[in-house]
Amino acid sequence: MSKTVREYYDRNAEKEWERLVQDPYRQLEFIVTAHFLDKYLPKKGLVLDAGGGPGRYTIYLAKKGYDVVLFDLSAECLREAEKRIRSARVKRRVKNVVQGSVTDISQFGDESFDAVICLGAMSHLLGRKDRDLAAHELVRVAKKDAPIFVSVINLYGVFRTVLQRIQHELLAPSHKQMFSQGVHRASWHKDEPDYQGFPDAYFFRPAELQDLFERQGIQILDMATCEGLSSHLKEETNKIHEDSKKWKFWLDLILRTCTDPAVLGLGEHFLYVGRKV
Repeated sequence: MSKTVREYYDRNAEKEWERLVQDPYRQLEFIVTAHFLDKYLPKKGLVLDAGGGPGRYTIYLAKKGYDVVLFDLSAECLREAEKRIRSARVKRRVKNVVQGSVTDISQFGDESFDAVICLGAMSHLLGRKDRDLAAHELVRVAKKDAPIFVSVINLYGVFRTVLQRIQHELLAPSHKQMFSQGVHRASWHKDEPDYQGFPDAYFFRPAELQDLFERQGIQILDMATCEGLSSHLKEETNKIHEDSKKWKFWLDLILRTCTDPAVLGLGEHFLYVGRKV
């Protein structure tokens, strides 16, 4: 991973902790992901949270009785995680907190984990070689029959975000490679001296992520759009949350439909669930 990625998350560690709970719309990513974790995780065991940042999923899993190893590139995110882990009183369940890149998890032996989650980190690997290497490593450390959960930023969702939020940048040279190859580079904003926006990133199509793990011999179990039918409807989603009955109905509908291929390609993030065979 590039220096820009580490610096971005070092700078935004607390913000990253808050991101998944900042409003009902953003909560959907966590709610949908947790739904599939609950569905496919074994009843107990040791879980690797690769690229787990400030530890929100680590704490969620620890509270449910899993042992967890948290692994992330950002030292500041890991410091934030350690603080949050202490506050949540789950330190005994968090067996280790380790700094490093998902392209090199060689400190963990083959088949060390009963499950592996990697929620976001793959979207910061620009080169196919690095993506292949990370996928290989995530599979290598998983035990036979272990579930593997990987979420990434959706390419077509990014296209919709540009249309929705920054139309004035639609034809900007800095977005040319993103529209043609799914690549965003922070260095393209070098003429903006105060630029502190999104770091280097690679945006996936669902079939591409599925193929990446199939090449590692992984059997697909599910794929889901994390924001489901609410994708890019932030204002409307936040409003419906004000009515608890409507929110429950809508949330049930999202969970029932988020795996539909017609919905899968349009969200901001999507989740792949596979099993090592």
